[in-house]
Amino acid sequence: MTTDRTRGDDRVQVLDADGQVVDGATVPALSDEAFVSIYHDMRFARHLDERLISLQRQGRLGTYSSLAGQEGSQIGSMYALDEADWVLYQYREHGTVVVRGRLAEYLQYWMGHESANAALADVNIAPLNITIADHLPHAVGMAWASKLKGEGKAFVSHFGDGATSEGDFHEAMNFAGVFDTPNVFVCNNNQWAISVPRERQTASATLAQKAEAYGFEGIQVDGMDPLAMYQVTKHAVEKARGETDDERRPTMIEAVQYRFGAHTTADDPSVYREEREVEEWKEKDPIPRLERFLRDTGRLDDERVDAIENEIEAGVAEAVETAEGSAEADPDDLFADAYAELPDRLRDQREYLRELRERHGDDALLDE
Repeated sequence: MTTDRTRGDDRVQVLDADGQVVDGATVPALSDEAFVSIYHDMRFARHLDERLISLQRQGRLGTYSSLAGQEGSQIGSMYALDEADWVLYQYREHGTVVVRGRLAEYLQYWMGHESANAALADVNIAPLNITIADHLPHAVGMAWASKLKGEGKAFVSHFGDGATSEGDFHEAMNFAGVFDTPNVFVCNNNQWAISVPRERQTASATLAQKAEAYGFEGIQVDGMDPLAMYQVTKHAVEKARGETDDERRPTMIEAVQYRFGAHTTADDPSVYREEREVEEWKEKDPIPRLERFLRDTGRLDDERVDAIENEIEAGVAEAVETAEGSAEADPDDLFADAYAELPDRLRDQREYLRELRERHGDDALLDE
């Protein structure tokens, strides 16, 4: 690994914006197929993102948060994990699901089916979390329980730069540092917490250095460099597992990157940021960066790229078709999940809706 100096901090980087290995950097020891697979999954995530935004505009998907620009941190870090390791994320890390599978079920969640969110637990991905940083204490609790059981698993949590302003973040970091839980905290610093810029989140020179206050290592990495993200996450995961209690330590990774699109499909980023800034960051796009490296090293050519494009288009189309065709809305779900036991007023409302459906039929109630 090597660093470039930004505001006096060390930022880990393997590939520069042109896909060239930076001086002094070590390329991860991955197979040729693994390199191409990372590229494939990054492109899959980008195409999926574009398709889901289109579906939302058509009214076939709920409010959606775009991942474009953050594929490097998501896919690169996922390839550093074992299948037994757990991932707990916020709501923008769709790339985690691309790597682990269960994509069709995941899409059903964005189409309004809460039960689909729970299906991710089958592949050790916790249900996504809308409340900022709320999942971090849970991640530490899960990691501590796993440590006590001697399972040897790592627990990787993704969150945005805005989450570092939440109390849950600091409570989780403090507990992890005190009890040496097998946690890896991945802060996806995409420069904007909705409309609040990075410089208004904290006076700290970096977000990574916040880990020092809690007694463990913080590392800043070029989050748009998938190889650097793989390398740093791999090291952090190995340290989190640790063969002995003395070796086991948590880590915080600050992945410096940029959100190309809106915060969600309900957001207008032109109100708070300049298009010039977006275009400057797009010059660091993680996908063409990795593609240039793979072409230069003979791992990728036009024929392989075309085959990958065709495979991705078919795969995303199949996932969307399966998601839309395999789940039906149940009006009773409106009353599920908020309470362990429904209050009387909600129970009465549920019974009233059931009565209306029986009396008039769903078609009449849906008729505009």
